[in-house]
Amino acid sequence: MAEAADFQGMNPSPARRWLRRTASLIVGAPLIAGLLAGPTAPSAQAEGATKAPTGSRTVDVSLDTLAPSAPVEGDTLTVSGTLTNKGKKTVTDAEVDLRVGPRLSGRGAIDQAAKRTGYLPGSDPAKLGGAYTLKTPKLEPGVSQDFTLAVPVDKLDLDTEGVYQLGVSLTGRTTDYAYDQVLGIQRTFLPWQPADTESKTKLTFLWPLIASAHVTAETGSDEQQTPVFANDDLALELAPGGRLEQLVSLGRQLPVTWVIDPDLLASVDAMTKNYRVKVGDTTVAGTNQAIAKKWLTDLQAAVKDGKVVALPFADPDLASIAHRGKNVSGTLSHLQTATEVAGTTVETVLHVKPSTDFAWPVEGAIDPSVVDVATSAGAHKVIARSDSLEETGGLPYTPTSARPIGGGTTAVVSDHRLSTAFSGDMAKAGASTLAVQKFLAQTLAVTEQAPDNERSIVVAPQRTPTAAQAQTMARALQALTAQHWTQPLDLTAAAEQKPDAQATTKVPGASQYPKKLRSQELPTQAFQDIRTTQDSLNSFQVILTQPDRVVTPFGNAINRSVSTSWRGKPLEAQRYRDEVRTYLQGLTNEVQLITKSDVTLSGRSATIPVTVQNKLVQGVDHLVLRLTSGNATRLKLNDGGAVAEQPVKIAGGHSQSVKFDAAANANGQAQVTARLFTADGAPYGEEMTFTVKVSEVTPTVLLVIAGGLLLLVLAGIRMYTHRKRTVAGGGVEGNGGEPEQPSDPTPDTGPESGNPSGPGEKVDR
Repeated sequence: MAEAADFQGMNPSPARRWLRRTASLIVGAPLIAGLLAGPTAPSAQAEGATKAPTGSRTVDVSLDTLAPSAPVEGDTLTVSGTLTNKGKKTVTDAEVDLRVGPRLSGRGAIDQAAKRTGYLPGSDPAKLGGAYTLKTPKLEPGVSQDFTLAVPVDKLDLDTEGVYQLGVSLTGRTTDYAYDQVLGIQRTFLPWQPADTESKTKLTFLWPLIASAHVTAETGSDEQQTPVFANDDLALELAPGGRLEQLVSLGRQLPVTWVIDPDLLASVDAMTKNYRVKVGDTTVAGTNQAIAKKWLTDLQAAVKDGKVVALPFADPDLASIAHRGKNVSGTLSHLQTATEVAGTTVETVLHVKPSTDFAWPVEGAIDPSVVDVATSAGAHKVIARSDSLEETGGLPYTPTSARPIGGGTTAVVSDHRLSTAFSGDMAKAGASTLAVQKFLAQTLAVTEQAPDNERSIVVAPQRTPTAAQAQTMARALQALTAQHWTQPLDLTAAAEQKPDAQATTKVPGASQYPKKLRSQELPTQAFQDIRTTQDSLNSFQVILTQPDRVVTPFGNAINRSVSTSWRGKPLEAQRYRDEVRTYLQGLTNEVQLITKSDVTLSGRSATIPVTVQNKLVQGVDHLVLRLTSGNATRLKLNDGGAVAEQPVKIAGGHSQSVKFDAAANANGQAQVTARLFTADGAPYGEEMTFTVKVSEVTPTVLLVIAGGLLLLVLAGIRMYTHRKRTVAGGGVEGNGGEPEQPSDPTPDTGPESGNPSGPGEKVDR
């Protein structure tokens, strides 16, 4: 990339000084022969085992601390670290020395020096020697030993401002070599800028507060809608020493631009109150309110006077949307909603007004479709990265970050080298120290590229730095606080800097988008799943008397379903989407028709009841229950048609019996279908079918029934007349000796059965 081109106008170190340093290398032919062997190549494996390191890789030299990182006149440079004998032979008569120089000219020279391993005579300078040598009599195989070297800066022969290579080497002997040789070396960089430069580089450093999704779509049925978390892992990141706690405690002391995912703020804010955590098929009360409250309080204090940029809610994966999702209906509307809620969330929780005008694609990789999606929700500034925009002008310096790319959109191009400087494993002190020194060296090299051309550089590190990475970034920024060659600038101001006229503004084509990043994108099926969930939510919310209780948590969950945090975790992403969809389906099924058994209809007309049940906490309205007769000739509904409808409105936790008038024209069976519909005619839930058996009463049957009733009446009259005659004849005992007739026996009705009624439901007129 031409952006990485080096400015070659720097003055090299004096030849005399270089020759003086390297002269001591020439001490005899045997020694030269040994040194010219250089670094020993890794041995071939023999019988499954690898030989121990030899040559200048025999001893591992780790530089754990280097202070000060950017010394000035009068300072004493202190270097400490660890020596570890990786070989199989004991090292004797060893010395630990500093090797300073040469002065490196340009960013490319720094890159080349960083790639070198092993010792190479002629390329590595002579050791400082003298009083600043540390004697190490013996170092056994596998043994580690700490060391510390302290040297006044004025003894380092730093003649001219710039970046110098700094090496720490161990010279010694083993039984394999009877003469001194370099058995281990580690290199780093020493920026030397004792006085302020006339022109300083404006440095913008993004400080991201982003986390993966932790909150589910589920909420409690209480008035507060207690949120349910998938786990309590977020508390680990918020606790002292945790990743997010470190980012806040370190960032509050640094001149950074906070880049925040509003979903993280909403999640932590929810943790400050009552919340639940899923454990298997149940939930338990969350217990980390104190941790969440302290973290939020600390963050509020940290950003009070700083610059805050709010990403769209849940940090949506812009590239996935552009390449896989934008053609699925409704996808872009989710991005719009996520952007709209971002500012409100940050302002509510942090009490500061954020900028919502920035979009940040993954690793700053862009193509035309990514830019279109990034700006579709209203953002006019896209945070890209320099390795995504190739330079075409052959510039001998790193241009200013802001670049117009058309359509009123500005690409804020972060520097690739500086943005990836802390992406490795920074948990090891040696790796952390090397990263800090290289970062400082690169920033000084940028300033020296074109001293008369003051520029603005942006650093956009990884989205979710570890605690160790955050600590390393903080060390690097703290070393720049003296502002000898840089000065801080917030992101909004960086985007407004005057662009470099020679810097490229061409957005690379779709074919140039990194294949590795494309392979990590959400699949098209993910967006189709989300559309299905959204359609179900749309149908569900229209029947609710309090739709916000459902729309808000599910809307947030849908936004989380397209989060950048799912990259590299396809199974977890699918599981989250499935859980959201399943939970929503369970809620919609809480409003349903009660299964109805077959109905027997006696007579020409009757009322057919159908029961609708609402198990939700809130009421439902704007529902219509539709009954359809499968045989309108035999069974007609309401006004004589095949279809009848009744409105449905049910309070939470209740059921309602909806009655329909029916009229029969002939005996037999008719299939009836019941189904709920929303007020706008969309089907809701599953339909239910039952059978109505029509049993019409004919005139002949009526004559038989009437005849039977007449016979019963005549029999009653005859019995009454007979009794009256008997009484008149004096046959009662005590009134003539006739025994008294017994009264009618008690009717044998028996108790009503407590068993459920048999199959079939009889509906009478």
